[in-house]
Amino acid sequence: MMAWRVGRASTTLLNKLVNGRIHSQNPRNFSSADANIHSFREKMMNQMLHLDVNSQIGSCMPLAAMRIGTMIHNIEVNPGQGGKLVRAAGTSAKILKEPTSSHVMVKLPSGVAKLINTRCRATIGQVSNPDHGSRKLRKAGQSRWLGRRPHVRGVAMNPVDHPHGGGEGRSKSSGRYGRCSVTPWGKPCKSGYKTGPLKRRK
Repeated sequence: MMAWRVGRASTTLLNKLVNGRIHSQNPRNFSSADANIHSFREKMMNQMLHLDVNSQIGSCMPLAAMRIGTMIHNIEVNPGQGGKLVRAAGTSAKILKEPTSSHVMVKLPSGVAKLINTRCRATIGQVSNPDHGSRKLRKAGQSRWLGRRPHVRGVAMNPVDHPHGGGEGRSKSSGRYGRCSVTPWGKPCKSGYKTGPLKRRK
């Protein structure tokens, strides 16, 4: 109860100082007290005006309001779309150049410099848990706890199960000539083979 009264008294005193409601009881010192209150209010207003918002970790704002060298994460690709980039544990991006009227240069964790619209929003700081990538699993069952199923190599299967299966030793060929890497359904997956949908011709 005593701590609550002390906290309430300090809050009331601060409000009176900010609002300029404290006056000296001695009329002779009224002018000096008023001047002190005025200077105190000016100092507080200057501190609030010069508060560096970019230094507040966790603040979300458009890229146009940030400065060069700021570490950011959870970056939007299109304005109002929501964060899409740099969201993994322990990652962060860096603003390389001062934001212009339309785009800003951002260096992603992969090392790629990407131009992003200045209207896109991002969060200042780094994503937590930077040691996530260095964590080692104790046993195979721990990866199953995380929902990861085992990956069986094609060369370890039989010919009925995979095109890479069978043969003597570790061979992907089914005869004299070698064969390129293929999917379980026989579609090539290397050498630049196009597996996605065909693009529309202009």
